[in-house]
Amino acid sequence: MELTQIEIGKRISELRKQNGLSQDELAKLIRISRPSLAQIELGKRYLDVNELAALAKALGFSLDDFMSERFLLSEVREPEVKYESPKTEERISVPELSIEKFKNVWLYLVERCAGKPNVGETVLHKLLYFADFNYYELYEEHLTGARYRKLPFGPVAKEAQTVINQMIADGQLKKINVEYHGLPQKRYVPLEKADLKKISAAEIKVIDEVIQQMGDWNGSKISDYSHKDMPWMATTEGDYIDYNLAFYRELPYSVRNYDNEE
Repeated sequence: MELTQIEIGKRISELRKQNGLSQDELAKLIRISRPSLAQIELGKRYLDVNELAALAKALGFSLDDFMSERFLLSEVREPEVKYESPKTEERISVPELSIEKFKNVWLYLVERCAGKPNVGETVLHKLLYFADFNYYELYEEHLTGARYRKLPFGPVAKEAQTVINQMIADGQLKKINVEYHGLPQKRYVPLEKADLKKISAAEIKVIDEVIQQMGDWNGSKISDYSHKDMPWMATTEGDYIDYNLAFYRELPYSVRNYDNEE
């Protein structure tokens, strides 16, 4: 019987844990990215023969036994290669708000969407969320570094309102109250342009793609869409949303092509 990708991923996950390895440690051993290994373990990424051979060496199993329906973890031998912790301390990507980056990304979003009657405060916050998490999934680096909490009305950056209020006080933004389809709506008007020297081309590309996909949605539609995103779904109400959960996304939310990675 041929194993499914999900069954293969589950076996790899169990073997990795049996060997006391983290996803990051095993990914380094077989020379692929940690997000790609996460996708393999979830059964969402194709595993080629070379990668499977590297896993066999790292986790101590034979390919024939591994692909057998009667494969037993207890029969796995000692791995041929061992993971050695690096002597230098590894950088851990912890979100840390860049106020200047946040201000310029927010100004850029407001500029691009100023003429759209559907884009009020709710839509802008969700566009910012998807820009932040899409960028992190693609590049494993933070865009604004904002921390998002899972709240009943959707993911919202913890520090957002404080920074936005400061921007209003500094004359960079103006907040206005209008009606949209008979309902009250809070909108922002940019009083100065975003400093594009503070936003890289790759960052602008991600933001533009988010606007292109969701910029015409109303608050209800984009909020519902955000509630089906894996980082939101996997987080407990009121907790901060872990950026690393972006690596567990499925289409149409995932923006990274894991199958083409080495």
